[in-house]
Amino acid sequence: MSEQLLDQISQSIKKIQGEDAIEEAKMNFGKPMIVLDTSHWTSQVVQMLHDDPELKFDFLSCLSGIDYEEHMEVVYNFYSIPQDHYLYVKVKTSREQPSVQSVQPIWKTADWLERETYDLLGIDFPGHWNMKRILLEDDWEGHPLRKDYVTDKKALGLD
Repeated sequence: MSEQLLDQISQSIKKIQGEDAIEEAKMNFGKPMIVLDTSHWTSQVVQMLHDDPELKFDFLSCLSGIDYEEHMEVVYNFYSIPQDHYLYVKVKTSREQPSVQSVQPIWKTADWLERETYDLLGIDFPGHWNMKRILLEDDWEGHPLRKDYVTDKKALGLD
């Protein structure tokens, strides 16, 4: 069933964004996972995942940011309560100007999750209604979970 779900999701995304939209589609610990570039993570794809009656991903259980040396990612963990299935979506973005379309208008749980990811990693979420720091002071410089963030210990050569 899960591999059929992966094929169905892949075909639906390709129908909206084109054949080259998906960088990778595979099973990850028995659950479907899709990897996209940020340019293919559009409101049409997001809306389809939420509204398609066969998919109906109505619950965003987790949103995490990851800093790799060559790029950044936002990982979404979706669940469909009515259909009882899962989906992982990884959206890749650049390190220089990390930006991923907000899903907050569709999944309200993304409100604080996107703000936390912005605050700690510096990934912007265009379309978010209130993109500002949530954990750190407004005048804090930088984003402390980035690999290139300089702490006092690093600056002093103590780490």
